[in-house]
Amino acid sequence: MLEEKRIKTNSMKAWLLAARPKTLSGAAVPVIIGVALSYVDAKMYGDDVFSWVAAVLCLLFAFIMQIDANFINDFFDFANGTDNTETRIGPRRACAMGWVTLDSMKKAIAITTCLACLIGLPLVYWGGLEMILIGVVCIVFCFLYTTHLSYMGLGDVLVLVFFGIVPVCIVYYIQLHTVTWEVFLASLACGMVIDALLLVNNFRDRDTDRAAGKNTLVVNLGAKAGLQFYLGVGIGAIILGFTFLMNGHPLAFFLPFVYLIFHVYTYLKIKRIDRGKALNICLGDTARNIFIYGLCVTIGLLLV
Repeated sequence: MLEEKRIKTNSMKAWLLAARPKTLSGAAVPVIIGVALSYVDAKMYGDDVFSWVAAVLCLLFAFIMQIDANFINDFFDFANGTDNTETRIGPRRACAMGWVTLDSMKKAIAITTCLACLIGLPLVYWGGLEMILIGVVCIVFCFLYTTHLSYMGLGDVLVLVFFGIVPVCIVYYIQLHTVTWEVFLASLACGMVIDALLLVNNFRDRDTDRAAGKNTLVVNLGAKAGLQFYLGVGIGAIILGFTFLMNGHPLAFFLPFVYLIFHVYTYLKIKRIDRGKALNICLGDTARNIFIYGLCVTIGLLLV
């Protein structure tokens, strides 16, 4: 705690903590899977179909949007009184700790939002004008999640959509101008894997969320059900991965069982710890598991 208080206001270290780099695996994995799927399928149309420039822009857009979402969450949770440094058991937040001033965070949100637009705009060249609409929707829901929808128990649905369906399918669409059933099911699986990060967060914060009127899935259904959902999203992702086996990518189906081993182990750790700051370790473990899943699927797709 003493070390945290020594962090200089608006310093580089303060902004790094505010950006929450551990969450970037959740932004990267769906894009990487979408890129792998489109790269493999592009071979059917010729070597000049796939664009690495578009792929890199998609990844950069995802990174900036994730940082933007983290800044928005940090700002509004503190402004609304949700982040209480006395009762919070999760990782400390920049605004609540005084590491970043509210005025500076407002400017950072404006900058990252504009930067995301600038990075995403060239994707119109590959994906068409509909990419503008997709970008606007991403930005709008980035704000709506923290300010309204997370309090209504819709966080898990939004993760499934914006960390699964949208990034995987849109990345594929930008390259090949179509979306197959294999891609759609892969996007659902990806969204489920990443939702585990939200579930462990909400499981840890269930008491403070309830007190703050934040009706997450764990608050609404109870801790036991929330824990079962955590286990279930990992198993469900493996089941949905059967589509890879059916479409000639057996390794993309079998390799993620490595992820499942880690996922089950983390589930048992969460169950054993149950409450308190020690659950933050499981947050890091879950981020690692997400990366393992993305790596296994990507390798499985490319090794054809």
